[in-house]
Amino acid sequence: MLSKKLYEYVAAAFTGIWIQSFEHEDALAEIAQLCRTQKWSLAVWDVDRGLEAGDASPQGATANDPVAAVKSINVLASAEGSALLVLPNFHRFLGSAEIIQALAHQIHQGKQNRTFVVILAPLVQIPLELERQFVVIEHDLPNRSQLREIAEGIATEPGEMPDGEQITKLLDAAGGLSRFEAEGAFSLSLVRHGRLDPEAVWELKTQALQKSGLLSLHRGKETFGDLGGLEALKAFCLKALRTRQADKTVTPRGILLLGVPGTGKSCFAKALGNQTGRPTLMLDVGTLIPDYSPPA
Repeated sequence: MLSKKLYEYVAAAFTGIWIQSFEHEDALAEIAQLCRTQKWSLAVWDVDRGLEAGDASPQGATANDPVAAVKSINVLASAEGSALLVLPNFHRFLGSAEIIQALAHQIHQGKQNRTFVVILAPLVQIPLELERQFVVIEHDLPNRSQLREIAEGIATEPGEMPDGEQITKLLDAAGGLSRFEAEGAFSLSLVRHGRLDPEAVWELKTQALQKSGLLSLHRGKETFGDLGGLEALKAFCLKALRTRQADKTVTPRGILLLGVPGTGKSCFAKALGNQTGRPTLMLDVGTLIPDYSPPA
């Protein structure tokens, strides 16, 4: 849990904290609740809104100055408690030597006046000069119980929420989504089907993979019965699947298919996904190899 980890690092006086998160609003809400509970002071700065910290907020041109924002946390310092400055997407400013130096000075000064710099970003991209001054916390994506709570908060009418095996399939499909993405997928399902359905969730996941430009998600109707030959391979996979479901023993988790084009490797992979009730992720290795032009 984010608030528990953050509390421990603040209590241990780690004055530079990097939180990797794709859900800044949820992370900020959790941080704000922790600050209220512990009676810590809180300031938040971003390039659009400037610094928000009650009476400590700067006015005029300094409101959008990242260096001034870093230094302003000292106004909130007190002998009674800690003060946190949260900087969403601040990794975009870390190409500046001036900002790097301001952060280095502030993190060092924070040891004396209990001020903490918290950078909130979707990736960990710490400049070499600051690597040893930051600890990294990961803001976890919602687990199954949290996804179920989101679903129940959206599907409030009778018949909209699935049960039994269908709720299991829905939560399986939603695994790995952020809270924002899950809310959107569940809402789309209600609009399209009048109930929560895994298909709408898989559609959103397919779009997410397309953004990467590397992976694609295949959800077809192919089964082993549609493939001629490959009997030994089919039998091996089915045996592995049955063994895993029956007695939970260690079983093979992968296979390597090697052969010339047209021998059914891709078709088998697609059928295997459908046979196990899971989508098939496909990676075109050619996209990983940069364009190569032989010398003239």
